Amino acid sequence: MSKRISILGSTGSIGRQSLEVIAACGMTAAALTAHSNSRLLEEQCRQFHPEAAVMMDEGAAADLRVRLADTDIRVLSGMDGLIEAATLPSADTVLTAVVGMVGLRPTLAAIQAGKRIAFANKETLVCAGELVMRAAREQGAEILPVDSEHSALFQSLEGCRDRGEVKRLILTCSGGPFYGKKASELQNMTRKEALQRPNWSMGAKITVDSATLMNKGLEFIEAMHLYHMPPEKISIVIHRESIIHSLVEYCDNAMIAQLGTPDMRLPIQYALTWPSRAPGPARPLDLWDCGPLTFGRPDLETFRCLDLALKAARRGGTAGAILNGANEAAVALFLADKIGFLDIADRVEGAMEQVPVVETPSLEDVLQADQAAREAVWHSAV
Repeated sequence: MSKRISILGSTGSIGRQSLEVIAACGMTAAALTAHSNSRLLEEQCRQFHPEAAVMMDEGAAADLRVRLADTDIRVLSGMDGLIEAATLPSADTVLTAVVGMVGLRPTLAAIQAGKRIAFANKETLVCAGELVMRAAREQGAEILPVDSEHSALFQSLEGCRDRGEVKRLILTCSGGPFYGKKASELQNMTRKEALQRPNWSMGAKITVDSATLMNKGLEFIEAMHLYHMPPEKISIVIHRESIIHSLVEYCDNAMIAQLGTPDMRLPIQYALTWPSRAPGPARPLDLWDCGPLTFGRPDLETFRCLDLALKAARRGGTAGAILNGANEAAVALFLADKIGFLDIADRVEGAMEQVPVVETPSLEDVLQADQAAREAVWHSAV
């Protein structure tokens, strides 16, 4: 069970809920990090008294130093600060809740430092899953999933004596705000409409990924690495109610699922308390009140981002890094109102066609593929 946590991305949705769990479970914070929200990070620091606070933005770090001048909290900045937060000797667990490729280097550093990793930064495994999981095996580091779907798979696999008995991993997907629509209806969808989210509260980038279903594609690739499963043994099912968070189908055709309310505090807590369970702040599920549960197939023709992610999963190598880098760049353009909703998939597909895949990549190959994909998207938008 974790006792002292460094949270990378403490001002985001996952980070804020993680602090609720830490407070409820009697844990403490070793370090808190954010991109640029110095006001909120100051509030968190005064409540949780971490050893260190990190701002990725240098200007925000300067502001935070002034805000915390009356405390003994060290204020660090940039990637070097993020890596220091991930490797603090006083921390036993690092919860990676940053969004995007920024999480890769601190995750690898935390693994090398022998930390338990509570993992909510799916892009790191999408881009460099083989490198990260190999490093974890070599260092004997524990990687525990925080995403609700992967936590559900993890919990449903805990009674599995032999992974050879697993027939299929089944990831559930709410379908996002545009479920049931066709491409012709999505042509003029706006930023505001894409940021509507029926079941979960998340940041803007992840919410757009949920609208395009790219988020589920990234989770598909993440599952391959976390559970050492080939793509043909992983499926996706639309489950609008978000009550069943994922399932494992075994060779005898039995299925084991994890159910709960759409409350991220439960998977966060389980990653921090494993192998134990404890009372916590997550809302209980009332089976009398949750209504009927429905299931359907994803529409790969309309939601092309999911189809592109499945192709990257089958391709392997740096295909995941290309997919993710292109998607991050395209979503940023969409959120800036520079491209349309359907253009996201077009830009990602263009980058995947343009940037060559390296079959057995080094860390440098992954970083170069990511940058090349972003540049391909930026140039296509000019």
